[in-house]
Amino acid sequence: MKFLKVSVIIPCKNEEDYIDKCIQSILNSDYPTELISIFVCDGLSTDKTPEIVKKIAENNTNVHYLINKAETTPQGLNLGLKTANSDVKIILGAHAEVTPEFIKENVAILEQHPEVGCAGGVIKNVFENETSEIIGAAMSSPFGVGNAHFRTGNKDGFVDTVAFGAYRNEVFEKVGYFDEELVRNQDDEFNFRLIKNGFKIYLSQKIISLYYVRASFKKLFKQYYQYGYWKVFVNKKHQTVTSIRQLIPLFFVLFLIQLTISPLIHVYFLFLNLIVLANYFLLAFIFASKVTSKTNIASVIFTFLILHISYGFGYLKGLIDFVLFNKKPVKKSMELSR
Repeated sequence: MKFLKVSVIIPCKNEEDYIDKCIQSILNSDYPTELISIFVCDGLSTDKTPEIVKKIAENNTNVHYLINKAETTPQGLNLGLKTANSDVKIILGAHAEVTPEFIKENVAILEQHPEVGCAGGVIKNVFENETSEIIGAAMSSPFGVGNAHFRTGNKDGFVDTVAFGAYRNEVFEKVGYFDEELVRNQDDEFNFRLIKNGFKIYLSQKIISLYYVRASFKKLFKQYYQYGYWKVFVNKKHQTVTSIRQLIPLFFVLFLIQLTISPLIHVYFLFLNLIVLANYFLLAFIFASKVTSKTNIASVIFTFLILHISYGFGYLKGLIDFVLFNKKPVKKSMELSR
């Protein structure tokens, strides 16, 4: 195997509880240390994040602390990507850790498949309490997140997006960088452009990262509301729906809205809607029982509802703001959901 120079880009803000574990997992990689560079792009943290990163950098010359004055994720990513000088550039979240084989397996995929511009793998959830465990179970189910294979971990092969992708440097030369207007969905949008420019994305189950799951239903709702909302903004930019699965939560929300007025139309129409709703909960029960214990099935079904309703309402609000009224994203949609 040929060893290539690799850079890992980590945008972050106020991640004092996670950033050390994230960086240490990269430094412990089963890959030549002299070929790895780490760029932490800090969005003006007010906690101990800068102090922690700088201390690590004192003892590791391949760790670099960069200040992201703009504070947003895409600008942090672009700062690191433009600063790094390597053959392969990996984006990573500060809430994540990687296995020792992570970098080596990514590089191996890029070497084995010349047509692949981005390699990626599956996310293994790390739970900090019972709530995060329930959320993680729901997000590992196809019923919860559709065909997001990097979450469900049920595929090796070509996909439309991955989390924490490893990109050939020439991808950025041809495709450009992350869209700095996008506070959310910037990686999905970039991967859409990547495929549009003739590259492919490959997911391997040998590539594994660990991710600390959100431990709050409220924060999960906010996160997926923002995903739905910003997805419409991306679609409008490209004048296309970038994936069919994004429309399903919207249809579900529209179904729930019309369900409330169905009794005014006809009692039989209400009866038909209740049959559809019963089938939803039956499927939710079946899928929930596959990913959790009997005692948590109801909680996982509740989480399915949060994922679908929040994303669907966000998408609907995006349609109203961006398509109907031609507005810019509202400021509240730019707030962090952590």
